[in-house]
Amino acid sequence: MNELIISVSGLRGVVGESLSPELAMRYACAFAQGLPPGPLVVTRDSRGSGPMFADAIRAGLNAIGRTVLDGGVAATPTTGVLVREQQAAGGIQISASHNPAPYNGLKLFSAAGSVLTAADGQEVIQRFEAGEIPWVAFDQLGHAESLADIHQRHLEMVLETVDVGAIRSRRFKVVLDSNHGAGSLLGLRLLHALGCDVVALGETPDGQFAHTPEPTAKNLADVCTTIAEVDADLGFCQDPDADRLALIDHHGHYIGEEFTLALCLDHVLATRPGPIVTNCATSRMAEDLAEKYGVPFHRSAVGEANVVAAMQTHGATFGGEGNGGPIDPRVGYVRDSFVGMALVLDGLAARGGSLADWVAAIPGYAIHKTQIPLDRAALARGQATLRDHFSAATPDDQDGLRLDWPDRWLLIRASNTEPIARLIAEAPELADARQLCDDAARVLAGV
Repeated sequence: MNELIISVSGLRGVVGESLSPELAMRYACAFAQGLPPGPLVVTRDSRGSGPMFADAIRAGLNAIGRTVLDGGVAATPTTGVLVREQQAAGGIQISASHNPAPYNGLKLFSAAGSVLTAADGQEVIQRFEAGEIPWVAFDQLGHAESLADIHQRHLEMVLETVDVGAIRSRRFKVVLDSNHGAGSLLGLRLLHALGCDVVALGETPDGQFAHTPEPTAKNLADVCTTIAEVDADLGFCQDPDADRLALIDHHGHYIGEEFTLALCLDHVLATRPGPIVTNCATSRMAEDLAEKYGVPFHRSAVGEANVVAAMQTHGATFGGEGNGGPIDPRVGYVRDSFVGMALVLDGLAARGGSLADWVAAIPGYAIHKTQIPLDRAALARGQATLRDHFSAATPDDQDGLRLDWPDRWLLIRASNTEPIARLIAEAPELADARQLCDDAARVLAGV
C-alpha cells in the first residue's frame, strides 16, 4: 500500500516514498488552475510532515500568483467553514485522514466549502497528469497571510444547532480522545462551551498518535477502559482530521461509528423532519429511521462528494456516512465530528437517560466486511451471475452492486486503488452477514 493514491477528492501516500513535497505542490497547483480568482485556504492536521507540505504548497501557489490564507492546524470540517468565511476560491487540507503516521495527503475544497465534485476532481487529475504549471513573473507572485482564531465561526455555527442551556444543565462528564490529532483544538472549546467536565486524551495536536488512528473497537480498547475508570457519561473519539466520530458509552462499551449518524438522525428528525441521504455502504438504521419519521430516504454512491451532491439535489435536512461522518447543512456540507458531539449531547439532554439507553432504543444490525482478489473487469462480468444467484434481492448498481432484502443487504464494490473487490453485508445477526459475503465470494470465484 505504498503506492500513491489519487482520487477525485485528493491524494494520499507514504511520505518519502510515494508522496513528496514536490508532488504535493504540483497537485495543489493543478487544483488552483481550475479555480476562480481569489485566495486559497491551506490548513493541515497534526502530522509531523504537515509543516513541510504546507511550506511546499504555499510556495507553489505563490509562484503561480495565488494568495494563501494559512490556517495552521485545523480539522477538515473547519477548513470548509474557513473557505466560506474568507470567501476563498477554494481550500486545501493537508491530511491523510485515518491513515497511520507515515502517510499524508491533500483534500480539496471548492469555493462552497465542500469537497470537490467527481467531475471537478477528475479535471484536477487531468491537469496534474499533464504537468503544465503556469509560473508567473516576479512582480505577479502571490503571498501568504496567517489567519487568526480559525475556530470561532465553526464553534458558533455548531452551537446554534443545539439547546446549549439544556446541555449545560446536564453537566455531562465526557472523555474526548483526539489521539494527538487536530480535533482537540475545537473539540475542547466546544465541550467546555456546553458545560461539560472533560477528560482529554491526546489533546496536544503533535501527531504522536497514542494508538492506531482509525477509531475502531480494537484501536480504542484502552480508551474504553479509561471511560469506565473515570466514571464518564460517554466518550467521543475522533480520527486525526476530526471528520469522523466514534462513540463509547458509560460502561466503556464501544458503540462505534455507524451509530454516530443514526443517533444524529434520530434526534434531528424528531424536530426537523425532512429528506435524508446516506451512502450505499451505510447501515440500514438510517433507512429505518426515515421510515419511523415518515421522511424521504435517498442512497448515494460511496464517497463524501456523492453524499453531498445527493443532499443538495434532494434538499436533505441531514445526511452522512456510516464511518462516523454526520453532515449537517446548517454548519456545512462536510463530515463533521463536532456536529456529531453536539447533537448526541443535545439528544441526551432532551431524552434523559444514558447513551446506552438511547442506543438500545434503536434496533441495530451486524455488519461484516471482507475483500477478495478480483479486478474491476472480472467483477463487472460477475454482476449478472450475482444477480441470478441472489434473485430474491432487489439490485442497485449505482456503485458496484448492492443487493437488498427486507432486513439485510450485500454490497460488492471494486477497489479504486487495488485489484480487489470489497464485500460488505449487514443483517440482524453477524453470522448471517458473514454468510452473505461468503456466498458472494464463492460465486465470484467461479467468474
